[in-house]
Amino acid sequence: MSTEPAAAEEPEAEVETRAEVEVRVEAERDSEAGPEGGTAASEATEAAADGTAESPAEGTAEGTAELSETEAEIAAQRELRERIEQRKASKEGPIEAGTKLSGTAADLLAAVRAVESGEKPVATAFREPERRRPAPSPALSPAQEPVRPRRPAVPEPAREAVDAVGAVLAEGGAPPALAAATAAALGEGADEQLRADPWQLLRVGGVRPEQADGFARALLGSACGPDDERRGRAITVWLLEQAAVAGHTALDASALSAALGQRAVPDPDAAVQSALAEGDALVFQDALEGAEVPVQRADGEGAQEGDDGADGEQERPVRVLIGLERYAMAEESLADGLARVINSLPKEGDAGPEAAEWEAAAARASGSTAELIRAAAGHGLVLHLGGEAARAEPAALVTAAAALGLRVCAAAHSADGRRRLARATGLEEAAVTVAGLLSGEQGPGRDADGALALDLLVVLDAPQLDVESAAMLVESLPDGARLVLSGDPGVLWSAGPGRVFADLVAARCCPQIVSRTPDPGPLGELTSGIGIGELLQVEAPGKEVVLVPVRDAPEAIHRTVQLVADSVPRAIGVPAEQTQVITPGHGGAAGTRALNTALKERLNPGPGRFGGFDPGDRVAHVPAAGRTTLGQVVRADAEGLHLECDGAPVLVRKERVEQEVRHAWALTAHQAAGLRWPAVVVVLPGDAAQSLTRPWVYTAFSRGERHLSVVQGVEAALPRAVAERLWKDRTTRLRTLLRPQVPSAAS
Repeated sequence: MSTEPAAAEEPEAEVETRAEVEVRVEAERDSEAGPEGGTAASEATEAAADGTAESPAEGTAEGTAELSETEAEIAAQRELRERIEQRKASKEGPIEAGTKLSGTAADLLAAVRAVESGEKPVATAFREPERRRPAPSPALSPAQEPVRPRRPAVPEPAREAVDAVGAVLAEGGAPPALAAATAAALGEGADEQLRADPWQLLRVGGVRPEQADGFARALLGSACGPDDERRGRAITVWLLEQAAVAGHTALDASALSAALGQRAVPDPDAAVQSALAEGDALVFQDALEGAEVPVQRADGEGAQEGDDGADGEQERPVRVLIGLERYAMAEESLADGLARVINSLPKEGDAGPEAAEWEAAAARASGSTAELIRAAAGHGLVLHLGGEAARAEPAALVTAAAALGLRVCAAAHSADGRRRLARATGLEEAAVTVAGLLSGEQGPGRDADGALALDLLVVLDAPQLDVESAAMLVESLPDGARLVLSGDPGVLWSAGPGRVFADLVAARCCPQIVSRTPDPGPLGELTSGIGIGELLQVEAPGKEVVLVPVRDAPEAIHRTVQLVADSVPRAIGVPAEQTQVITPGHGGAAGTRALNTALKERLNPGPGRFGGFDPGDRVAHVPAAGRTTLGQVVRADAEGLHLECDGAPVLVRKERVEQEVRHAWALTAHQAAGLRWPAVVVVLPGDAAQSLTRPWVYTAFSRGERHLSVVQGVEAALPRAVAERLWKDRTTRLRTLLRPQVPSAAS
């Protein structure tokens, strides 16, 4: 590993890190003005780029504006979700008034009604099990044609509605800029909702509790207090939304109560009860995996040795979780769909003549590729674990299945991954992105039931799947189709809620093929070591890996610009436009903002006439939370900012530029996940030491194909993070939901 000299000492600085929700359950952001001093739209947009915050609500737009491809894709996904819910409802039907419930389910419904009526406190209701809600009856009949992008079914708020909301905001001292976002977030009668409950302002992206409190005080006067039921309910929902930003699909009840207490909610249990009664949140009781079942005697004493517990009842230890219905339904839908996929293939020995063809295909392969083909032949769901070089194995599976005459599709996380997949398989039409497949823009199309017309779906970059995307994919599979999820278990998890791939690996509910194809060269050796907790000193005769020690943030920025603009093109032969800078956060003295400013000044100087952008600028387009596409500014006109993202034209309306577009010479590792560049420069200023984890380092260091430079100011904190700091855990329910549906683990 080559090393370049260091310079002066680094002062302390602040850097934005990914939100953690443990006790406070609060996303970490730079503090900027809300209702009392402007919006935090730009901050929310930057955080959303790497999955750390929600996108701001859509603003007002001209009715005649053309719909961008990304907006159409989002609309198509909304339509697909409605169709999925309709398919489930048509099979199961809603349960009316609890008349079809019995046993445990009836007890659960009784508990919910007891909470709603006030007969039982929430703490008591928590001890009674809760189950999923039935899918609502859809208002529309199933679509018979393949899904195609179209304009959103719900129009943007009318000018009159925005003006009415603006008047209420003005009374409470909130900035007028929030009017359009508030009207969109609250829907019809938003102004009346705000007057009746000022804390509803927390539903608007970027607004924080202290800002909503100030707004409520201005509107309500002396009637406003910390013990207001409306405040407790709104903050409960806000905390659950912040938990989702940090990747959780639900929160432990005790953690939620503690967070409410820290937000000056005097009675956390009452606040949670109110949110449950209003249907803003759901309560779950999940049995603890591996916990012993204690026996409780009728007299309240613990069972003695030899007691059979006949005169008492057994109570299995449980964890009580609170979650938003949106993510609860997605996770339960995903579990149901995965169980269907696992159980829909014929059992081994009943596969018919097709089995011989699969075996012949496996015999033509070798090593873990042959194992993957055999596993896919006999199982509905297969997990494949491996690094970048191991992507050749699922590509070989796709080629073999296509040769057998099966309808095959392979999906990657990004357009870059799609291109690499198409090259590896030679089947350009079969290679898609996950977003393109879900929107209907790419892939095989759908049958009359809305299911994808295929026999095998291979998904690469599977760790990037959040619960909602994964649920939509699995629900779209026809009965009998095979699903192979392939990915590198060492990379960062998805930007959205959940840890689907990691949960499935831990659940051991299907075959897991671990690739024996290592990543080659010094870069492969370095990342392989990081994956097992060791930061190795690798031999890099061709300067594949270069360490650049620095002492302070200004030097880190200077050396980064020098590397991108001069050193890497000259020594490695990779031009500046093919070199990507990666840093831990957006803020701080050497975060993405500071680095992008310096890199733009050197690589594409200009006045930034249109919202700080000029033609030729490298940009990241973030149309929704966790959805980032990289591109370049083409031009700007009265319509807005014209971009080229992944080879396709994108128009961002001028009122949306600040929220959706940012410079992208420097990215965070979350934004870079699933992407690769010929050369990568990773910047680790001294103030980033606390934000480093092994998955972050592994993800950032493995983005380069030919060269990696590490601008390093964290010293011993880097090897310590690799060795000791593992995942920031997420609370999810997928393993618990799968357990009763897939009782026997596959091997």
